[in-house]
Amino acid sequence: MTQWQHIPVMLEEAVEGLAVQAGGRYLDGTFGRGGHARAVLSRLGPGGRLLLMDRDPQAIAAAQTDFAGDPRVAIRHANFADLADWDATAAGLDGVLLDLGVSSPQLDDAARGFSFMHDAPLDMRMDTTAGESAADFLARADERDIADVLWRYGEERFSRKIAHAIVERRGAVPITRTGELAALIEATIGRREPGKHPATRSFQALRIAVNGELDAVQRGLAGALARLAPGGRLAVISFHSLEDRIVKQFIRDHSGRVQGSRRAPPRAAPVAELAAVGKARFPSAAELARNPRARSAVLRVAEKLPAREAA
Repeated sequence: MTQWQHIPVMLEEAVEGLAVQAGGRYLDGTFGRGGHARAVLSRLGPGGRLLLMDRDPQAIAAAQTDFAGDPRVAIRHANFADLADWDATAAGLDGVLLDLGVSSPQLDDAARGFSFMHDAPLDMRMDTTAGESAADFLARADERDIADVLWRYGEERFSRKIAHAIVERRGAVPITRTGELAALIEATIGRREPGKHPATRSFQALRIAVNGELDAVQRGLAGALARLAPGGRLAVISFHSLEDRIVKQFIRDHSGRVQGSRRAPPRAAPVAELAAVGKARFPSAAELARNPRARSAVLRVAEKLPAREAA
């Protein structure tokens, strides 16, 4: 298996946010290549437990190679959205870590089709064993649906123009490669943003849609809240505003604060289940110098409140 360098983002900040206890139970829902997992495991004693999940079969293969011999570790090939369905989480968790987005091995492996920088099959699936590829989606979706995906998940201003060009092209020949799609987008809208390839927003949008990423975040957060023990920590690293907005809103919605209007009748405060731990954190200048891919990262941490405080 080819090895790609993967530098874990906001490693110290994320592990600090989890407040790891030697005998605690923790779940890393996005194993990637194990940078965060190793840091958590190094803080666990013999009675600690670390549960590892990833939807990417290559990531799970790496986890099996590195951790299968450690009795404190359990590994599962699954989407973190389904973490509450794993029997191993039923006993409760002292911490859940979610590092959202695409890992460096996924980006750097041209064959995965995530990047327009390499010509490769237009796949983009994080789990290559399930679901439809980006090429499959573009082959069957109607023009309106394609435009909606590009606008909703990529905030692409020229979504309708690009969607029309895609439908026209596929009528003559299927779009099956990253290079074909990137060239088509560039020919359709030109280079309008200095320093940014014109296909950037569209590729992001297709990746999010193909992998159901925003739905996974919603379900994963709900699952984490359900499985966290009182005092347990939730640490989430997001990489674009759509993800971070969901995380921020989730923490706020479960903090017990009333989200009302001055024009509406007063409402009773909902039960407080989570409390934000500090403010959103961002990578340091030193980390950005080492790893430019961390530039858009945002870390948010919350703690599950004891039942007596939620009453």
